[in-house]
Amino acid sequence: MSKTVLITGCNRGIGREAVRLFAENGYNLICCIRQPNDEFASFTATLSNEHGVEIETIYFDMTDEAGIKAALTPLVKENRKIDVLVNNAGIASGGLMNMTSMAKLKEVFQINFFSQVLITQLVSKLMIRHKSGSIINMCSIGGIETNPGYLSYGSSKASLIWMTKSVAKELAPFGVRVNGVAPGLVDTDMGNYKNEIEIQKTLNRTAMHRFGHKHEIAEVILFLASDKSSFMTGQILIADGGRM
Repeated sequence: MSKTVLITGCNRGIGREAVRLFAENGYNLICCIRQPNDEFASFTATLSNEHGVEIETIYFDMTDEAGIKAALTPLVKENRKIDVLVNNAGIASGGLMNMTSMAKLKEVFQINFFSQVLITQLVSKLMIRHKSGSIINMCSIGGIETNPGYLSYGSSKASLIWMTKSVAKELAPFGVRVNGVAPGLVDTDMGNYKNEIEIQKTLNRTAMHRFGHKHEIAEVILFLASDKSSFMTGQILIADGGRM
């Protein structure tokens, strides 16, 4: 029987590439995006036909906890078997501490941390019932190394890393693994959030001196989802081109 993966933030970037890769590897998918999108519907329909997998799309905004519960609670009530959860959705944010409003700080944490916890709480109920599962959190090198100007983003990702390690210990007795991926600079809209000077500074601090590619990060996600990583939990895999 094919496994099912639920992925958030599927409309573009790493999330979209992960959808493609999981479909190519025979996974059924539950794709979570903010609102209906004809282009994304066409993209998933093509993948479904080409690879013979089932793909459904559900809609919610990461800032709307009630909307998240409304979208995911039916899966829990139906006792759906979700084998893999990829918490990919996130928001980039920059700004010095004194230039960061409390409203912005709360918004970034709502999307990058609080909603990730809520989704994990809901989906892990199903995994615990079925006594198996793999949860992959999209963390960031920004949550590991500290730099000025990234208070909201870096703190939210550091919190997600801590959550990953903590929840891994809680869920291991139920056969559920929890790991994270910490990318460096990746060639996506989010990766190009910085200005050109900051991007070049970042690239100069890596051994490979280049952007990561979406498929390279998606491959790490697939590895953590698969049985090839069956003895791994509570780990943060860094894919940053060799930060120096």
